[in-house]
Amino acid sequence: MTEAESKVENEAKPIVPFKEFQKLDMRIGKVLTAERVPDSRNLLKLQVDFGSEQLRAVSGLAQQFDPEDLVGKKYMFITNLERKKFMGIESECMIFAAEDMKGKLALIRPEWNIEEGSKVY
Repeated sequence: MTEAESKVENEAKPIVPFKEFQKLDMRIGKVLTAERVPDSRNLLKLQVDFGSEQLRAVSGLAQQFDPEDLVGKKYMFITNLERKKFMGIESECMIFAAEDMKGKLALIRPEWNIEEGSKVY
């Protein structure tokens, strides 16, 4: 077994009942603004449009993404997670990202231009 296979195997999660999965509100949001969080090396603050509402996301993306590169683009978010503060800033939603074995992140985007607020299943 390779080191990468071992890492994936060690990160196995328990099976989640479908009813629990259905509780997540996953939607497409358009990043309106993005800025670095002062005094943080890792955090970006995003203002995201979901059509009927705007929410703030605070995420550890700053070392791999320039804020200006995110503005105007649409990504997948969870909009109903418990609110959490990072460096005193409340995060109201969470952006989806994939991470490879080397720690490189890829943000999850819709395949084509779909309306903000579109539900993800």
